Amino acid sequence: MAHKKIPNFKSEDTEINFWANRDSTEYIDWSKGKTAVFPELKPSVKTISLRLPESMIAYLKVLANKRDVLYQSLLKMFLAERLEYELSKIGPSGKE
Repeated sequence: MAHKKIPNFKSEDTEINFWANRDSTEYIDWSKGKTAVFPELKPSVKTISLRLPESMIAYLKVLANKRDVLYQSLLKMFLAERLEYELSKIGPSGKE
């Protein structure tokens, strides 16, 4: 089967809209796809401002010191664990 030609996009938003409304199998033969590995790729991060009580930060620093990690890293670990837990409760439907 001949595949359609993928157009050149003028912007990322145009490309996002294009793929959101089309079946990629009309353009790409996924049976010939190969698994890509990007060992140097780091997840995108966004800096946020979060106001926490000083006592909470102090406790985080104590716990982080016991685990030999930065308190910001420990906070990310706690958030990730809680997010995973909460998302597991709602299931694939997105409802509790």
